[in-house]
Amino acid sequence: MNKIRNYTIVFISAALMLLTLPALTIAKDEMAKDKMMAAMANTEKAIFAGGCFWCMEKPFEQLDGVKAVVSGYSTGKTKKPTYQNYMSGGHLEAIEITYDPAQVSYEKLLDVFWHQIDPTDAGGQFVDRGYAYTTGIFYLNETQRKLAEASKVKLEASGVFSKPIVTPIKPAQTFYRAEEYHQDYYKKNPLRYWYYRKGSGRDQYLDKVWGKDRGEHKKMADLKHKLTPLQYEVTQEEGTEPPFNNAYWNHKEAGIYVDIVSGEPLFSSLHKYDSGTGWPSFDRPLVKENIIEKVDKRLFSTRTEVRSKTSHLGHVFNDGPQETTGLRYCINSAALRFIPVENLEKEGYGEFVSSFE
Repeated sequence: MNKIRNYTIVFISAALMLLTLPALTIAKDEMAKDKMMAAMANTEKAIFAGGCFWCMEKPFEQLDGVKAVVSGYSTGKTKKPTYQNYMSGGHLEAIEITYDPAQVSYEKLLDVFWHQIDPTDAGGQFVDRGYAYTTGIFYLNETQRKLAEASKVKLEASGVFSKPIVTPIKPAQTFYRAEEYHQDYYKKNPLRYWYYRKGSGRDQYLDKVWGKDRGEHKKMADLKHKLTPLQYEVTQEEGTEPPFNNAYWNHKEAGIYVDIVSGEPLFSSLHKYDSGTGWPSFDRPLVKENIIEKVDKRLFSTRTEVRSKTSHLGHVFNDGPQETTGLRYCINSAALRFIPVENLEKEGYGEFVSSFE
């Protein structure tokens, strides 16, 4: 009888655990949604057209303060256009940027925009011809209109272009999100994107016009020489290294982890724990101001991406240690450089020595 009673208790306990799992999962999902909604609060939007929308996402997504960049269609007469019919409906390819004006200004967005296009071409952009690939700035309020017009006047006065600047500045119309396979195309199809962009003539033209002032292109070239192929793929192309086969997943030495590109302090061994995932996991950042969180809708789910000012680092989840923060910062080793405690002072990180005493 005792055995039967014990088996019954075990069975009931297991059943109760299975029943509570969905509730726990829903609760965690709700927490993640609340966190993302908070991150998207107090944001503004900007709409630009610069030819092929595949090429316009990355330059803006790399900016601090930009929360999301969406490819889509706008300015046409038809509703809910698709990739098969947007041209016939009078739409052009555009991007919608969601940004935090406390972190990045509309003026900065305009500056980046001008550095991505040929504003003297009224017939398209580079290899892509026709109205659907023409440029435009579409303002959402009077402040944006004034700033856009001022930036255009400034560019005209700079003498960078010998031909007239024809990029129009118009009121924004309804923006329609493009199909999911177009979103973050450069991340999902890096090889095809590279071949398309190289063959389009965009980079060749921009290098010729802006030369050394085209910072983003030069920075990428320099980083390719500085970083290993895996480090570059992870930090600059949002790649993911294999679990259980990376430098720091099981690393237990005392010290701090800094950005492999910039050297900014990011995480501490004091906050590191074994999550069982095969990647370095921390329950909090060492310097919160050096961490940027962005909405990531790749892989058919909504996650929170973790970035530094220069690099993709990983993602943060709400399944961390409940006795501390409840967070799990799941970070790629390839995005980090470890500095042991005994070298902190020598390498300029002396302010963190006391935390290990």
